[in-house]
Amino acid sequence: MEPVDLRLMDEFQRDLPLVRRPFAAIGERLGLAEAEVLARLARLQAQGVVARVGATVRPNTAGASTLCAMAVPEVRVDEVARLVGSEPGVNHSYLREDLWNLWFVATAADAGALAATLARIRATTGLGLLDLPMERAFNIDLGFRLRG
Repeated sequence: MEPVDLRLMDEFQRDLPLVRRPFAAIGERLGLAEAEVLARLARLQAQGVVARVGATVRPNTAGASTLCAMAVPEVRVDEVARLVGSEPGVNHSYLREDLWNLWFVATAADAGALAATLARIRATTGLGLLDLPMERAFNIDLGFRLRG
């Protein structure tokens, strides 16, 4: 990976500049044009190095969200993960070794839209869904250094 890409990912995992043109501000710090920053991020996403670029906000402050789990038969895991992932409010899902083996966070504009999302997932998969709304927040910093 190019050194400037490592800097881009290391220095901006958090604290995105809160200005009208944040990618221009990032470019200034890296010695790049705004368009080059955007092109590099798009390339890193296309390569699967970066999953997403965007803000993270406290749950249920801008819309509604919930943690969900499903008990998916092993032979259907790929199929059900694709169905769940096709919902616009589901960023990703992950597999765990347990009866409740497919986990994901569902988000929507409001509680009614979130309920509709969960109903669609139940209907399209034909499976039950465990809805685990947040009762108390725990903040975990998921950023990590890529260079020493």
